[in-house]
Formats: sequence, C-alpha cells, structure tokens
Amino acid sequence: MAGEIDNSTVVKAYARWAPVYDLVFGKVFERGRRASIAAAERIGGRILDVGIGTGISLTDYARSNSLVGVDYSEAMLRKAQERVCEHKLDHVAALAVMDAQRLGFADAYFDVIVAQYVITAVPDPEQCLDEFARVVRPGGEIILVNHLGAEQGFRRVFEQAFAPVARRLGWRPEFAWERLAGWAARHGGVRLIERRPMPPLGHFSLIRFERLPERAAMPREAAMSGA
Repeated sequence: MAGEIDNSTVVKAYARWAPVYDLVFGKVFERGRRASIAAAERIGGRILDVGIGTGISLTDYARSNSLVGVDYSEAMLRKAQERVCEHKLDHVAALAVMDAQRLGFADAYFDVIVAQYVITAVPDPEQCLDEFARVVRPGGEIILVNHLGAEQGFRRVFEQAFAPVARRLGWRPEFAWERLAGWAARHGGVRLIERRPMPPLGHFSLIRFERLPERAAMPREAAMSGA
C-alpha cells in the first residue's frame, strides 16, 4: 500500500494546483475545514496544521491559539505566507516545508494535530499517523477530515477505476476507512472518539482520535511483548 504515491508526484501535482487551489477547492472543502477547526479549538492551545497548503484555513483559527503550519509543497506555502502577511496573522507561529511522515518536532509538543485532506495524499499514511500520534500530547487530539472510499456500490467501482488518474493528481480516491481503523488498533495509544460524515454528499468524514496517556497504552504493549 505504501509507495503508491511518491513525494515527487505530490510536489509536482501541488505546484500545478497552487495558483488555482482556492478557487477550485475553496467552497467544496469549506464545511470540512470549518468543522475540523471547530473541533481543534475545543481543545485549543498549540495547534499543528499538517498540509496547510495555501493557508486558506489560517484566517478561520482564533487568534488565542498558537498555530504552526507545515506542507511538503513550497509553491503552496508561498501562498500561505502571503496570506499571513496580508491578514497580519500574528497567531501563526511558523510555516515550514516539512514531510508529514518525518515531522521535525519533539514528542508530545502539540495539543492538537489537524490534517485536512492530507491522509490520502501521502506515500505512507500509517507512518504519517504514527508521527501525528508522536507529536501530540496525551489527552490531545488528532483531527482528520478526508475523503474515504466507498465500501460498495457504483461509487466504489468508479473510485477503483479512477485511482490511476487520481494518483497523478496527487491523491487516492479509494482510500478505505479500514486503513485508519487498522492503524489505530495496531498503534494501541489512540482511541477513536468521532467519525462523522461531511458534505459534499457525505463522501468526506471528520475523524477524531484521542492520544491516550501512556499508562492506558501499557497493558496492550505488555501483552504484545509477552509480559
């Protein structure tokens, strides 16, 4: 499953999208963006927004938060930096080019991780999720909003057929919920607290995981080690 998309494909795809991304996807993804931000701000504090892109969501965050945005695409981040300057967004502590699969932050550094429309656009989603769980504090949340592939019916057939084209555009339309559920079960240090369908047409979902305290994860780790 890993390796279906590589970073060079992502960089090329989003360099093409950068000039028109807000126009093409701004309204389509708006409800999901706002829902993920609202969920993040119920915790607030130090927030990492992974895949910040052109920074279209930056103005929606309350200025009481401290926000860090990262993205693998320099072209997209240039747009985000322009938005920070234009709107004088002093709650944005930093914007950085960074691979979501290798985050350059200390363990448990953030209160919340937000990833909007990211998980289907990275080469190794499970490694990316491991990094989210590493850098969020116990009791904090990982908040995803993303397209999830249909489990059956015509939409599933279409997504499977469209997948080779979509990969050249930088994402996986057939990405299944089972991959997220399987990752959480294997990781053992997170628990699902919400899965909610989002517009348009319920083809997207808001998904929230809580990072468990270390003591809550220990029994599973002990069992796996044979203790």
